Amino acid sequence: MGNSRAYPVFRTGDAVEAWTQALRLNALLEVHDDEVTLMADLMTVEDARRMAAVLPRAEFNHARAQVDPAAPEIVHFGSDIATTEDALLEPELPLSVLHYVPPGTVEDEFVRALGRGIASIGLSGRWPDDAETDSGGVAAYDGVEVVFNGDNVNWSRPADHHTVFVHVDKWGDLPRAEKLAAFLGGTVLGDAQHGW
Repeated sequence: MGNSRAYPVFRTGDAVEAWTQALRLNALLEVHDDEVTLMADLMTVEDARRMAAVLPRAEFNHARAQVDPAAPEIVHFGSDIATTEDALLEPELPLSVLHYVPPGTVEDEFVRALGRGIASIGLSGRWPDDAETDSGGVAAYDGVEVVFNGDNVNWSRPADHHTVFVHVDKWGDLPRAEKLAAFLGGTVLGDAQHGW
């Protein structure tokens, strides 16, 4: 099966602009999945409360595994972010969330709730076949992803900007990525990265 290849095609310091450009690319997908993937690392109490208000049914966890020294097992975060006092929530940070939503439901609110932690919105589907670039769409790999506060699709490099990626087949369809970058008025901004 393998992973998609993700090419960075747009970068900006404005989260709303990054999301807007991702939506422009998403409109080019021939097929859209019925779920959007939302992920975020929440670094402050304020970040956690804003995100919990946007995703009240989501499960929040410790961003880094915490182990109980008395019994070597992972400690799960089980508090209600909305009602837990700041002094009790602070030592639990950073928190993370991975949640799936139907398209067009809370994505705009998610973008407005972002803090300084790395976050992403993944929109998967299938690109149309393109005779001009000799590219075929592959539903297992295709899509658009915005990485907020980062420039690596695998979250390994935090940054002060936001990066839009296009996911293509596992062989790295550079001609398609170049055409999608040109649609936004730019070029591919770096090498392919291992995607989803």
